[in-house]
Amino acid sequence: MAETPRGRLLGSVRARAALGAALAMAAVLAVGGIWLYGVLRANLLENTTGRTELAARKVAAQLDTRALPAGRLPAPESGVDLVFVLDAAGRVTASTGDPGRLAAELAALRPAAGDDSRAAVLPPPAPGGGERRAVVVVSAPGPAGTAAHYVYAMTVLGDVDDATRSVAYGMLGGAPPLIAFAAALAWWVAGHALRPVTAIRDALAAVTGSELDRRVPDPGGADEIARLARTVNDTLDRLERSDARQRQFTADASHELRNPLAAVRSRLEVALEDPDRESVAAALADTERLQRIAADLLLLARLDGRPAPRTEPVDLALLAAEDAARRGAPRVRLRVVAGAPVPAAGDPARLERALANLVDNALRYARTEVVVRAYARDGWNVLEVTDDGPGIPEADRDRVFERFVRLDADRGRASGGTGLGLAIAREVARSHGGELVALDPAGGAGGGALLVLRLPAGSS
Repeated sequence: MAETPRGRLLGSVRARAALGAALAMAAVLAVGGIWLYGVLRANLLENTTGRTELAARKVAAQLDTRALPAGRLPAPESGVDLVFVLDAAGRVTASTGDPGRLAAELAALRPAAGDDSRAAVLPPPAPGGGERRAVVVVSAPGPAGTAAHYVYAMTVLGDVDDATRSVAYGMLGGAPPLIAFAAALAWWVAGHALRPVTAIRDALAAVTGSELDRRVPDPGGADEIARLARTVNDTLDRLERSDARQRQFTADASHELRNPLAAVRSRLEVALEDPDRESVAAALADTERLQRIAADLLLLARLDGRPAPRTEPVDLALLAAEDAARRGAPRVRLRVVAGAPVPAAGDPARLERALANLVDNALRYARTEVVVRAYARDGWNVLEVTDDGPGIPEADRDRVFERFVRLDADRGRASGGTGLGLAIAREVARSHGGELVALDPAGGAGGGALLVLRLPAGSS
């Protein structure tokens, strides 16, 4: 199903960042607004109730000292709207104005036992009209030892309600612009931060199989996007090297297979014209060479996949002895030197193939002797193959492990080498967590080659 423009928009990082910022701002404003509204309302009501109670207590103090005139009371201060006094029977004895029905409504509002005052908030006098009122009642002894009187003070809460309503409207009106500002700011910041990502994406989209040399722009710095760009460029570097290696491998394989195939064809054509045993034998030898090359290529392809080798106990000293025994009487002397078993763990078949390739290479170039040593040292299990041949120049000691590389190409073809033996041996070593290197043989400048295969002793 095709993605809609709306889906693409909401799926972008910028859109999600803007939406997240908007929701966060809305949540902050909602929680903060409710808290501020509640605190402001409570403070205003507390202040109003305090002023109302103070007005009632002033009248109660005057009543206690018999200084309160009967009938009309002076107008209260601090915005209190009405003060009146009720006797124990609920009759109005003094007031600042006409309490009307309010006196009868409040006659039942008295302080609780043990308290001398009580406060209450009355609803509007009529549903849908009027304003709330704060009322405080204070008990006081009546004049000349009469029964207790009750002083009522009332303040209309219009100012409190107007103030809280204004704050509520202000927060509700200011919330949308603040939310929109937070979303716009997040949109801009995300776009600015992701601009290098867009450049990386565009550059990466331009990379094709024929243009693997392209690289994405590095914005610099040490942030996540800069590290992403460098990681992408490192990956492209590895991909380019792998592609170049694959192309070279294909070219080398084609070259190596072309000559034997041509030779087989020509010998078979000769055999068709004039059948003889020698032509058929030569064609068979060339076919066997082709089989060896194909088998080596298949093994290398498998090793390139970096499969985990089969792990079995392997004695490298015994492996070297068995390889020497299978060879019978080689062209030059072959010695195995191992003072004790060298236990390791790995794939016996592949380790045997690696050792055989090393010994084959040494026998091909040795003048008089090849020595195979097996030992454990410094946390490694080691197989060394030394010959007294012409040796490997220092400049070629790494190149000799590349595929189809022969330092003496003519001699290699004549003796049946494919140029893959050392490459296979190194890949086998690496698949076991080890390494294969070419070093100077002990004793120095007299020539000869020393190939050292190391396997980690921890795997044994």
